[in-house]
Amino acid sequence: MSSLVGKKAPSFKAKTVINGGEIVNDFSLDQFVGKKHVIFFFYPKDFTFVCPTELHAFQEKLSEFESRGVAVVACSTDTEQSHWGWLQMTKSQGGIKGVTYPIVADTTKIISLNYGVLSGDYDVNDDGNLIATGPMIAFRGLYLIDKNGVVRHQLINDFPLGRNVDEALRMVDALQFFEENGEVCPANWSKGAVGMKESHAGVADYLSKH
Repeated sequence: MSSLVGKKAPSFKAKTVINGGEIVNDFSLDQFVGKKHVIFFFYPKDFTFVCPTELHAFQEKLSEFESRGVAVVACSTDTEQSHWGWLQMTKSQGGIKGVTYPIVADTTKIISLNYGVLSGDYDVNDDGNLIATGPMIAFRGLYLIDKNGVVRHQLINDFPLGRNVDEALRMVDALQFFEENGEVCPANWSKGAVGMKESHAGVADYLSKH
């Protein structure tokens, strides 16, 4: 796996469930270029245990992302029919009913592969048969993509490790602070805190205030 930070986010078109139940055929992140920042996150599988907690957590904070001009988009290697079925089940049933942001169906696994989150590879055994060396599903990858379509932050967790949605919001705030003020964000920076200018004088000024 190689980092995508500083590079253009891989483009794709895929079947996707939007608005909690509508299936579209050619969904693409390209629609947000020049318009919105994007949080694009992968999760391993529908109808599992940790995954719905993450999808609900992003939904609970969706208005905060939207107020910052950020589109939230999810993706797994399940089919669009699987996504749709999961969206019909309530939270108490282990479902994700109420989630309204797009959920991409990476059924070919190419999107996960291009983003560097696909767990496993294809190989050929001694009999010449194609085999998979892993589960061929996505790790918990998360990408913050700017309005130019460039990845500015990347995080990849193993399957058992759920993500912190507040941290994703903090990274959005940090990027937008830098874009608006030209100042960088030190360790543990949060919205409303001062930034640093990229110089020794800037470091000294920051340290003098803390």
